[in-house]
Amino acid sequence: MSYVPSMQLLAQAAEGNLRAAGRLISRAEAGVDEARPALAEIYRRAGAAHVIGLTGVPGSGKSTLVAKLTAVLRSRGEKVGIVAVDPSSPYSGGAILGDRIRMTELAADPGVFIRSMATRGATGGMARAALDAVDVLDVAGFQTVLVETVGVGQDEVEIAKASDTTIVVSAPGLGDEIQAIKAGILEIADIHVVSKCDRDDANRTLTDLKQMLTLGTLLQSKPLWQVPVVGISSYTGEGIDELLERIDGHRATLRSTELGAQRRRRVAAFRLAKTAEAMLLERFAAAAGALAPPLADRLAERGTDPYSAAQSLIEQTLRNGGRR
Repeated sequence: MSYVPSMQLLAQAAEGNLRAAGRLISRAEAGVDEARPALAEIYRRAGAAHVIGLTGVPGSGKSTLVAKLTAVLRSRGEKVGIVAVDPSSPYSGGAILGDRIRMTELAADPGVFIRSMATRGATGGMARAALDAVDVLDVAGFQTVLVETVGVGQDEVEIAKASDTTIVVSAPGLGDEIQAIKAGILEIADIHVVSKCDRDDANRTLTDLKQMLTLGTLLQSKPLWQVPVVGISSYTGEGIDELLERIDGHRATLRSTELGAQRRRRVAAFRLAKTAEAMLLERFAAAAGALAPPLADRLAERGTDPYSAAQSLIEQTLRNGGRR
């Protein structure tokens, strides 16, 4: 098969060609240089979709909630894109992509596009190309894009800088109240969801979260958005409609208040920093491949120290302009 230029794939994706959209996302993941002008144009065209980020500890029911939300959104006639991020192996670089497995019932729906991504070493629960994938799906005509993060525990705060509405999912009996206090997860949520509310101990988790949120609001001036706590059961369907109402309410608040402009600036700053970081790392890796071995040999022989060697490597890399 001949190589299709990325700008041509962009034109096809903009007409709703999902195969072309998938190939563009793959090139974004691989960091293909030829795709960058197309991804830049995609960014300029994007911005219409509502991006909903979901995070929470493993076992809290994020994937099941994504499936339920998608079903309701599809009943409204919306096209829904899903970017499910899974942890990658530090050895092979691959990922189990279990979220994709749990959403197989959605795969046959032409109005749903599911893309699984491995983190490939990225921290914060986000894959490096996840935001490019969101833009591609936006341009391809998806009104809502759900981004589900890894679920690794206490460091998944980046999603709040990359989504319009951030949902933090907790579950009874998992100690999520303590996790929230430790990690600052409490602060990043636009909506708190307590899943598995058909369980007897769910009310305690709901009450604890509401009390912590009340304490937080006492320490600040009246916010533009009051963070709600919604109890749901994906098994019975309880609370799903209320959650959609809260999402719609947050989206309306973003549009009608300064909160929306603040959010766009925060997302733009995050995107700028992440893109610059990726480009610098690429240039550094290209140069370090040739420059690092002699320094590493000296370091192994205790002829220098890690700080001096690293400083020398950085200086040599900058002198070479990031080239080999």
